[in-house]
Amino acid sequence: MMSHSDETCDDQTIQAILATAARSSEEGLTAIDGALAEHPGDARLHFLKGSLLIGAKRLVLAHKALSRAVELAPDFHIARFQLGFFELTSGEAQAARETWAPLHVLPDGHWMRLFIDGLESLAADRFEACIDLLGQGIAANTENLPLNNDMRLIIERCEQHLGGAWQGSQTESDEALSATSLLLGQRRAH
Repeated sequence: MMSHSDETCDDQTIQAILATAARSSEEGLTAIDGALAEHPGDARLHFLKGSLLIGAKRLVLAHKALSRAVELAPDFHIARFQLGFFELTSGEAQAARETWAPLHVLPDGHWMRLFIDGLESLAADRFEACIDLLGQGIAANTENLPLNNDMRLIIERCEQHLGGAWQGSQTESDEALSATSLLLGQRRAH
């Protein structure tokens, strides 16, 4: 995990920001920006900002904030995982693989490694492997329970695809998109 230095704010400030963000993401972003003015090198603040910006659908700024968190603290595993997940769901599978590469040092049974392996299987249209690996990751993940919900949604979509439900919902404009793109809800602007 990342180390604390003069660049990081105290844990009480982080907890106060989390409480504020739980009430209002906009107020949370304002609180984060205030803390970043004093502690611009705190990767946790950039990570939190990126997470809130994703929820607010401000994706360019979210990517910038998550990237900054990883730049400041390359060993901040959850920030690196989330950046890769964001890249994958944005249609940038190669960028996600590159972002996740340093996380392959995690033990094979680690939940984050299982999620990465499952998502990489999804990107390669290996749906059965994706379902299996994400399921194993959910069973192993006791640290970040909200992330399990995201993985369950992907499993459900893979199961629908394998069961034929996805094929029946395809339209002509969808035919050119990969099954993975549709499963992740991606649409690229052309």
